[in-house]
Amino acid sequence: MRFSYRKTVIAFLFFLIIYLPQYLFSQSLLQSGPMLGYSAMREVGLWVQTNSEAEVFIKYWDRNNPKTKYSTDKVKTLKQHGYTSKLIADNLEPGKIYNYEVYINNKKVQIDYELKFQTQKLWQWREDPPEFSFVTGSCFYINEEKYDRPGRAYGSDYQIVKSIYNSKPDFMLWLGDNYYLREADWDSWSGILHRITHTRSLPELQPLLGSVHHFAIWDDHDFGPNNSDRGFWNKEKTPEAFKLFWVNPSFGVNGNSGITTYFQWADVDFFLMDNRYFRAPNDLVDENKPYLGDEQINWLIDNLVTSRAPFKFVAVGNQVINPVQGRGIETYEMYKKEKERLLSLIEKNKIEGVIFLSGDRHHSEISKLERENSYPLYDITSSSLTAGVSPGKDENNPYRISPSIDQHNFAKITISGQRKNRNLECNFYDVSGNLIYSFKLNENDLKYNSAGK
Repeated sequence: MRFSYRKTVIAFLFFLIIYLPQYLFSQSLLQSGPMLGYSAMREVGLWVQTNSEAEVFIKYWDRNNPKTKYSTDKVKTLKQHGYTSKLIADNLEPGKIYNYEVYINNKKVQIDYELKFQTQKLWQWREDPPEFSFVTGSCFYINEEKYDRPGRAYGSDYQIVKSIYNSKPDFMLWLGDNYYLREADWDSWSGILHRITHTRSLPELQPLLGSVHHFAIWDDHDFGPNNSDRGFWNKEKTPEAFKLFWVNPSFGVNGNSGITTYFQWADVDFFLMDNRYFRAPNDLVDENKPYLGDEQINWLIDNLVTSRAPFKFVAVGNQVINPVQGRGIETYEMYKKEKERLLSLIEKNKIEGVIFLSGDRHHSEISKLERENSYPLYDITSSSLTAGVSPGKDENNPYRISPSIDQHNFAKITISGQRKNRNLECNFYDVSGNLIYSFKLNENDLKYNSAGK
């Protein structure tokens, strides 16, 4: 009996000596993530960051069939890529929920919250499109005192990400200023990688990354300095970093640079625009100066014309409808001729269901532009998540139809209902998840009448 006990103790000590260091080492190699990216019917993109060179892969399984497991290819993380990895789960079926595990250097990483992803449902020609919801927001500032401006901390209320997580969206669409490059960051590759890594590593953020799909555009602070434009001298580096840290379906259109892309969720189309890479300076004296530029506008209109989606969300960093400008305020109005061209093309082609999504302003609001013999255009502005608030209640936006939400907040948009009668509900919530304001639309509110079409 005593001999058997001694053997057990020796075996346990042997395990601790041999395997525990390996386990602890694999745990310590995880810097941030895992994070979910795009979701298709038979493929999902995932992302993991380590803090030194390592080999990463993911095991995953249908939650209704946990005995059959699949693995992604192994990816080696490299210093020059910020130790990031993109992993593709491609042994999937439509309309399923999968659980998954992360392995670093062939050792499973223990994570104390659920890891899951979903594939989109194959509903076409079979049934009504499914209900879904997504969260959207902008201006996510995480303090790092030694690199921040002196004085009061600019970022706060990090618990908002827990409220987003608890709201159980299918995905999150980040509307720009998703991290804030500082003076010590934007002039070097190491500085850029440091800033994004610091923001992405926020402990409160990790559960949200691990079970909610994420898509993103950018604005000035994740592209370069404040109000940066096509003249930013390091503008080839920040898109490279953006591509390393986000798992959008693609980056750029028609072989061009930038981050423009598209995705579909259920029956709704999302057009993610790049408002920085091609943008002329705000102060340039040229009535024809570009904001999105001809290439993006032509691509957008081509796709809007052929879209049959009841709602067509166009995500742009700056506000589209609000005409206020100046005093540091950036809106599409500063590029008035291009703005008028875009809106006239939507009108000329009788494109239905268009809704703009914007961030940037450090307050939230909904703007509505009435149009003669046409449906009204809406711009849903969602800002700020954690960065300092800039109240909009005294700003003269003549098209605002909601209160100006002058506190940290996020918007959750739910799409529901039968085909050809889809409903949109947009709810704004505070940092604790309490409802602030609610707005509803039906797809038929965004159509031309038969006589005018």
